[in-house]
Amino acid sequence: MSSVFETQQTIREILLKILDNHSLEQLNKIPEGFNNNIIWNVGHCVATQQTLVYKLSGLPTMVSEDFILKYRKGTKPEGDVSEEEVNEIRAFLLSTFEKTKNDFQSGLFVDYNEYTTSMGFTLKNVQDALDFNNYHEGIHTGIAMSLKKLV
Repeated sequence: MSSVFETQQTIREILLKILDNHSLEQLNKIPEGFNNNIIWNVGHCVATQQTLVYKLSGLPTMVSEDFILKYRKGTKPEGDVSEEEVNEIRAFLLSTFEKTKNDFQSGLFVDYNEYTTSMGFTLKNVQDALDFNNYHEGIHTGIAMSLKKLV
């Protein structure tokens, strides 16, 4: 199980480096031909992880419902985010990872509401959710890496 968390930690560290090495203007810029930006992709990773792992386990999330609604699947940036919100997302990258790892190790995840993703993966338990989440965050990390070349 540790490899799932090692992988997620690596992904989150890459996302943090992207945030740290780009200006607020660059994080908010939507390049021509795209419908989102770097900061949306990072926020989307946090919102999706919270939904797949906590909400579907019947547990409270560490982020607000408003945050999830803003960054969930099917959304796009509705305006520029502030430096304060970037800092909040940066903090969530670390705190949600650490808490999820600790909660998993302590046996908190017992129930899970089966869910089939839009890509056709059926998640039957929290282990499936953690595995799929790494795949999902890998996709959005790749998008963020592509976007950084265009901003």
